[in-house]
Amino acid sequence: MIYDLHTHSSASDGSLDPTALLRHAAACGVDVLAITDHDTLEAYDQVDFSAGGPRLVSGVELSTTWRGIGVHVVGLNIDLANDTLRSGVARQRVSRAERAQEIAARLRKLGLPHSLDAVREIAAGDYVGRPHFAQYLVAEGAVRNTRDAFRKFLGAGKVGDVKQVWQPLDDIVSWIMAAGGNAVLAHPARYRLTNSRLRSLAQDFRQAGGDAIEIVCGRQTDSTTRKLAELAKDLGLAASCGSDFHSPVNAWSRPGGFSQLPATVKPVWHGW
Repeated sequence: MIYDLHTHSSASDGSLDPTALLRHAAACGVDVLAITDHDTLEAYDQVDFSAGGPRLVSGVELSTTWRGIGVHVVGLNIDLANDTLRSGVARQRVSRAERAQEIAARLRKLGLPHSLDAVREIAAGDYVGRPHFAQYLVAEGAVRNTRDAFRKFLGAGKVGDVKQVWQPLDDIVSWIMAAGGNAVLAHPARYRLTNSRLRSLAQDFRQAGGDAIEIVCGRQTDSTTRKLAELAKDLGLAASCGSDFHSPVNAWSRPGGFSQLPATVKPVWHGW
């Protein structure tokens, strides 16, 4: 069985609509799929459940901060109708809109005016994320490609890296718990933390009520997988895995295209 519990559709910053994502995952051999769009549940209002393909597990990826560092938490097997979760997601939508305004204001100071209107047109919806700003920067000729956009303007520590608008980690986890779901610390290896700080993050996440760590996220080294598996085992956390799929053009994040979880950890889906 192939579980891919971290993917994105066009409801946030993915390139495929939710139904197309479901079909693409099926073509890639995925058996169980979670669509975990950033700070929105809209994919589950759009998807055609009769399209067939993998079993669909409800999910979301929520943004937060930990000691000033941007962190993501995936919620899995959630009750999509839960009032606490929906209220929290609505607050995230407001925070995301405020972040977009702040990013646009910073880019304007660099001589890039009217970015917010252009980015909203690119996004073609309520969700506006940094990938949409990256597309804008490419269209304006400010960078050669979206990778350069993140390297020069939008990545960690750059002018467009705005984090302070998110709700606290404890709140994010509590919304997922209220909806009966599992809170998963997403792609912990990408935060570029020292081993001691990563352990502190995982400990605080567990203290807040977190359930699992994303042991495998897309293609990564075996040593990274082993390190995260040991951390999860030490702290009594379950393990999750996913591709972090956004687009078929990114071969490194093909649905289901990642290594299996180590036998030493307990998969998060064992409790479902």
